[in-house]
Amino acid sequence: MNRMFKTVLFLGIMLAVSMLQAAPAKVPAFTLAWSEWPGWSVFGVAHELKLIDGAVGKLGSLEVQYNIDIVLKEMDYDPCITAYGSSQVDAACLTNMDTLPGCLGRKSVAILPNDTSFGGDMCIVVGIDKLEDLKGKTVYGLEKSVSQYLFSRNLEMKNIPETDVKWINMDPGAAALAMQQSNPDYKAIVVWNPFCLQTLNTRKDAKVLFDSTTIPGEIIDLVVVGQDALDRDGGDRFAQAVIDAYYKVMEKLENKDTADKTLIMIGEKFSNLKLEEMKKVKTGTKYITTAKEAYDFFTSEKIKETMDKVVNFSLSHQVVDKKPVIGFGTKKVAPADFRFDPSYLAKFTGNLWPTAPTITTTEVKAVTGTGETGTTKTTAETATH
Repeated sequence: MNRMFKTVLFLGIMLAVSMLQAAPAKVPAFTLAWSEWPGWSVFGVAHELKLIDGAVGKLGSLEVQYNIDIVLKEMDYDPCITAYGSSQVDAACLTNMDTLPGCLGRKSVAILPNDTSFGGDMCIVVGIDKLEDLKGKTVYGLEKSVSQYLFSRNLEMKNIPETDVKWINMDPGAAALAMQQSNPDYKAIVVWNPFCLQTLNTRKDAKVLFDSTTIPGEIIDLVVVGQDALDRDGGDRFAQAVIDAYYKVMEKLENKDTADKTLIMIGEKFSNLKLEEMKKVKTGTKYITTAKEAYDFFTSEKIKETMDKVVNFSLSHQVVDKKPVIGFGTKKVAPADFRFDPSYLAKFTGNLWPTAPTITTTEVKAVTGTGETGTTKTTAETATH
């Protein structure tokens, strides 16, 4: 083999590699914003595994498969919410409650539930033994957030009026740090991981008064996509690729041979937590690890009841200034401001559940502008994309 032939062969190989990695000009591009959380840091891992190449114009193996360019944008959580609501990104990793304000100006679709909080959000106290002891006390946490929702729901279950406790709005990191530093004014905080873990590790006299296991399935971590993005060329393929990437990582997390390594990779994307710390975090994060489990979650009666509670809280605490329409099903069946659409999960699995999703006839109480309640109905219809 002469030198010229070797050179030509080498250049040919390099060209082929570059063509695989670089997105052709006609490949549709979509942006996904994510922030540090066990269920969302999975997308950072997907990038490391080259399932997705998060850079503009570069394609990972799944992007090649779906002929789509997914641009990953890692942000702090609040900027994620803002970027999605202002249409700066096509999709974002958001909680069910934090999607509500943005959906009033941008039709939004939950295509994937990553996880639910099952102990990952906590009320941590010092010198307080029971919830009733908080009467007349001050609690610090981020207002109009899942923290305040968790707190409000636990007071409600104990029939304690919220007015009996003073809630002070504070960044969770700052509230946690104040308690860690033994500031005498901070006897009760409501925060989420990793702030929970850090606080409990630092203050040996601190304890968990209650956590999100008291409201299972109500704090939902999602991938939410703008309807405008789904309606674009490639929108459906984008949704499928995101779902596929998530479950590829879940397969590794559930496999005993790769579980620890995968959890370490997630920890590197989640506050640089080590394996033992991530094992603790994982117990408070109920990963939804299969498409069937996710599909059943999206089509359950439980999620409808949950969203009714979340919407009512959001109205009473001025998270939103008017009641958003919540739908369950496809765009055709359930036009809404914020829709939980299981058809993308069904399609991902080859439509293993062909008769669903469906919307059954239900009565929904809606708050009118006068404060009165009216009744609207949705009609039963089999969903088709």
